[in-house]
Amino acid sequence: MMKKKSIPASKPFLILFLCQIISALDVPLDLSQPPTITHQSPKDYIVDPRENIVIQCEAKGKPPPSFSWTRNGTHFDIDKDAQVTMKPNSGTLVINIMNGGKAEAYEGVYQCTARNERGAAISNNIVIRPSRSPLWTKEKLEPHQVREGDSLVLHCRPPVGLPPPIIFWMDNAFQRLPQSERVSQGLNGDLYFSNVQPEDTREDYICYARFNHTQTIQQKQPISVKVFSMDSLNDTIAANLSDTDIYGAKPVTERQPILLTPTGSTSTKVELRGNVLLLECIAAGLPTPVIRWIKEGGELPANRTFFENFKKTLKIIDVSEADSGNYKCIARNTLGSVHHVISVTVKAAPYWITAPRNLVLSPGEDGTLICRANGNPKPSISWLANGVPIAIAPEDPSRKVDGDTIIFSHVQERSSAVYQCNASNEYGYLLANAFVNVLAEPPRILTPANKLYQVIADSPALLDCAYFGSPKPEIEWFKGVKGSILRGNEYVFHDNGTLEIPVAQKDSTGTYTCVARNELGKIQNEVHLEIKDPTMIIKQPEYKVVQRYGQVSFECIIKHDSTLLPTVIWLKDNDELPDDERFLVGKDNLTIMNVTDKDDGTYTCIVNTTLDSVSASAVLTVVARPNPPFDLELTGQLERSIELSWIPGDENNSPITHFVIEYEDGLHEPGVWHYQTEVPGTQTTVQLKLSPYVNYSFRVVAVNKIGRSQPSEPSEQYLTKSANPDENPANVQGVGSEPDNLVITWESLKGFQSNGPGLQYKVSWRQKDVDDEWTSVIVANVSKYIVSGTPTFVPYEIKVQALNDLGYAPEPSEVIGHSGEDLPMVAPGNVQVHVVNSTLAKVHWDPVPLKTVRGHLQGYKVYYWKVQSLSRRSRRHVEKKILTFRGNKTFGMLPGLEPYSSYKLNVRVVNGKGEGPASPDKVFKTPEGVPSSPSYLKITNPTLDSLTLEWGSPTHPNGVLTSYILKFQPINNTHELGPLVEIRIPANESSLILKNLNYSTRYKFYFNAQTSVGSGSQITEEAVTIMDEAMASRQVDIATQGWFIGLMCAVALLILILLIVCFIRRNKGGKYPVKEKEDAHADPEIQPMKEDDGTFGEYSDAEDHKPLKKGSRTPSDRTVKKEDSDDSLVDYGEGVNGQFNEDGSFIGQYSGKKEKEPAEGNESSEAPSPVNAMNSFV
Repeated sequence: MMKKKSIPASKPFLILFLCQIISALDVPLDLSQPPTITHQSPKDYIVDPRENIVIQCEAKGKPPPSFSWTRNGTHFDIDKDAQVTMKPNSGTLVINIMNGGKAEAYEGVYQCTARNERGAAISNNIVIRPSRSPLWTKEKLEPHQVREGDSLVLHCRPPVGLPPPIIFWMDNAFQRLPQSERVSQGLNGDLYFSNVQPEDTREDYICYARFNHTQTIQQKQPISVKVFSMDSLNDTIAANLSDTDIYGAKPVTERQPILLTPTGSTSTKVELRGNVLLLECIAAGLPTPVIRWIKEGGELPANRTFFENFKKTLKIIDVSEADSGNYKCIARNTLGSVHHVISVTVKAAPYWITAPRNLVLSPGEDGTLICRANGNPKPSISWLANGVPIAIAPEDPSRKVDGDTIIFSHVQERSSAVYQCNASNEYGYLLANAFVNVLAEPPRILTPANKLYQVIADSPALLDCAYFGSPKPEIEWFKGVKGSILRGNEYVFHDNGTLEIPVAQKDSTGTYTCVARNELGKIQNEVHLEIKDPTMIIKQPEYKVVQRYGQVSFECIIKHDSTLLPTVIWLKDNDELPDDERFLVGKDNLTIMNVTDKDDGTYTCIVNTTLDSVSASAVLTVVARPNPPFDLELTGQLERSIELSWIPGDENNSPITHFVIEYEDGLHEPGVWHYQTEVPGTQTTVQLKLSPYVNYSFRVVAVNKIGRSQPSEPSEQYLTKSANPDENPANVQGVGSEPDNLVITWESLKGFQSNGPGLQYKVSWRQKDVDDEWTSVIVANVSKYIVSGTPTFVPYEIKVQALNDLGYAPEPSEVIGHSGEDLPMVAPGNVQVHVVNSTLAKVHWDPVPLKTVRGHLQGYKVYYWKVQSLSRRSRRHVEKKILTFRGNKTFGMLPGLEPYSSYKLNVRVVNGKGEGPASPDKVFKTPEGVPSSPSYLKITNPTLDSLTLEWGSPTHPNGVLTSYILKFQPINNTHELGPLVEIRIPANESSLILKNLNYSTRYKFYFNAQTSVGSGSQITEEAVTIMDEAMASRQVDIATQGWFIGLMCAVALLILILLIVCFIRRNKGGKYPVKEKEDAHADPEIQPMKEDDGTFGEYSDAEDHKPLKKGSRTPSDRTVKKEDSDDSLVDYGEGVNGQFNEDGSFIGQYSGKKEKEPAEGNESSEAPSPVNAMNSFV
């Protein structure tokens, strides 16, 4: 919810402009001028008789005026009355009442005259009356005895006071009496009852009159009202009334409306223009009538019409002659209606159309004074000159009276005077003073020079040029130092000299010159105008909903002119923020911590500058869990039901969705509350079902979207009568715990289900299809009974019936149970096994007879275990496995068997007691399968054209091995695979020497075993034949030569010496050019490679001169980085444990990693040979 309002920047200027129109007519006080009344007391002046009377009369003039008073039309000599003084330099009278004077002695009509050499001004006639608050006259008030349904009027009749008192009705406890459509107070202060009810009976109806002027309250004697119902009246006076008397009628008689006030069908009302019109209609009737108002032949004036006192009073404010007419009030109830027409006439005391205004003329000029007023009836106009009727005033040849106008021609200085215009009719009068001041004065500008005006862009700019001169000067405006006179529609020139720019823009900024001239002279004045950017709220506060005790923030981000200093004020509900540390006002936000319900409301951000003001508002709604319901009431009590009603608590701005009703059983479970039911949030009554023999208390919980309220206070307790149980125990079962017993169990009834004291159970049983008679026993309030000596696992019919001291529950239903189980007697027979494949078998058996199960058949268990592997003929620890097949199944599948193995199994039946005997063991064998991969593959002894392969047999042969299959192919330097060669090797071999291979060539090998079923998983490895033996020998010999070892030691010693010298020089503060020394004396063999040198130690053989792609570079410090070295080996081998032996051959311990079948193509990656990798170390 968002509200935004802006205070127009032009408002203060418009107010200033209006003031300037008036001040432009004022004569500066340094010039001669007749008196002007500036302040006076009201015409009808009611004073407090306990305080001094102050009658005000202030005036200005040059020279300063003197003052005199008349009282009741004659001169009031204040010097002769010690109680009366006049304030210095003022005409205000002070009548001292507090030192012995009496206000009543100074009642009368007073008029003040202010006089100087240029004329005399007079005040209104001021009527002084002291306020009065008389006491109520003593009277004996008889009690009012009224029949129920009749109307009643209690008269107040307050004493006549000045001003009239304010009337209200209260009781002895000073509490206002409640009023409604049925009971209300009239405009005359009487208390009207449209119809009385028994609750109107009381002895303290008291009318009070409050006199505001004296701040006193007067009290009438209490009035007693006794309302009799028809039944009580009949009982009281039946002996004195006949059978046909009215009191034999219905207890309360409904009646159609009649008017209590006003009486009759028509009336009249006169009201004065501008006052408040109050019309009243109060009606009696049963049912209470409803009042409606209409205006005959017209509409009630919009925006000025209000209904008060339950529509019994029609109020029209600021009435005018157009509001005259007939107003009809209509009182209606179900039996009929009545109406009354009030003829309203609006009269008018005189009011101004054109009031005379001061006239400043230069000698020889002409002028007029106009006095025009209206009223109903039309007022008469009379003129006075200096307080004297103009007919008897000294003659002035320049003056001519023409009704409501005085015409002046060729005035001279002696024509200066004060003229009074009096407009009067029977409802009042108007008196206005206007002077004629004859002066010859050059122009003067009253506005300060170089005044700065600052205006918001797009707002009106009003530049003041207050002036005076006689004759009246002409005003002209210029912009800039040498600007031309301003004209055109973009400017408005006011009579008081003000220049208005209706829509000021940025280019309106500048200096403006006002020039005033008349025949006696010329004067000018400069003012300055600056246009500012408007203040705006660019991020307004937004509607917020927050939970109680939460936190909320309102933003108010503003944009303003950089030269204006804004102030931001936050209001709550148009008032200051609470003085609470929870309210944190930031630069552009308001934060409320720990929000409470009192924080709910409208928050307004007001931004003020010296020139404008903007505001924006947002509503904060604080939500919370509802307040608990209250005033729980139980009604309509019956044996099995009751009605609960309640009053909802405050929903805390989140509608109540539903109510939860809970109950407490004070008899069986005191302090424990149970869920009873729930009803929608719009419902406040509910019919509740009850159980016998429960001491109920109820409570209600309200629920809204925020959560649950606290529970209400508990209702009164209600104890229901005892009765037979309505229900029997649930979940009755019969299960034996031993082969010769039957355990009967049930769920006991809860306390409130017992329906009465002495809860017990009748337990009955009989063997199904064997016994005809029931065996019964009555047990206490327990939940189990054991029947002993039963046959093993036979069915029984069982029933459990509840009873209490008042009788039995309805006949219970029967359930079937069984006596105790025993272990099965026989094993399944005809066990057969069908081997499906090398890992799966299917087992069949014949079911056992149900009688031999001796219990509930739960299923069959198959025990099976591996005896031995047929390929290895070695026994191992026997691990039996069990598969359970539920129900009466006669077959099952045995998964996860090992191929080429011997197994045994047996089958057993299972019941609730346990397992029966096992069937004879059944032996079966699984066929061969494919073997697992060989356990390892080693490639050793590389030569120029041969490699030696060694392997281990498969861990799981899964049959009789028939052979091994070896496949291999070469890999060239571009990662291309050569032709694939396949060799079949007898199963009894464990090694093989491959000959006639290419030298310095990498080969990839694929190796797997076979049985008669097929090939098993393969493992792969790679190996490399060595290069030329002579070159390999030279490569190796270098690393073993003594001169090479000596050279390396010398280099290491030299580096150590240099480091020591550098360390010593550094500690002494000197510098040692280590790098230069090293560069000068370093061995060529350990010289670091150049930045742009792409390789380090390349090798190529006679057939292939391509540089190695990997493994041939080392860092410049001649150390081999781990990642570089590892990469070169791992890229081409599965085993990270690979190493070089003494003769440079590659040895790999392989773990039999599985790989897809080799492809005839480029599927491998290239890597340097082991010898090339070795060269990088040298």
